[in-house]
Amino acid sequence: MNEKLAVDDILGCLNTGINKLTYAIQESDNEQFRQILLDSRTKMDNLKWDTYAIAKEKGYYIPAASAGKADIDQVKTAISG
Repeated sequence: MNEKLAVDDILGCLNTGINKLTYAIQESDNEQFRQILLDSRTKMDNLKWDTYAIAKEKGYYIPAASAGKADIDQVKTAISG
């Protein structure tokens, strides 16, 4: 497995983990356990961000172009209306 595939795989696993933690947080009825899950999700999200930065720096990931003001206004209108 080359480095790009490994980084892509890591990002995918982190996304899955973050999604599962989010679900567990929403379903948790124990405040102490919920806080542990929240802390874990924050750590995992930070790791994902750091991994994303590496992928972007190495050219493994090229983000989409930023939305223009007209696009943003169109979405705002669609959501509020």
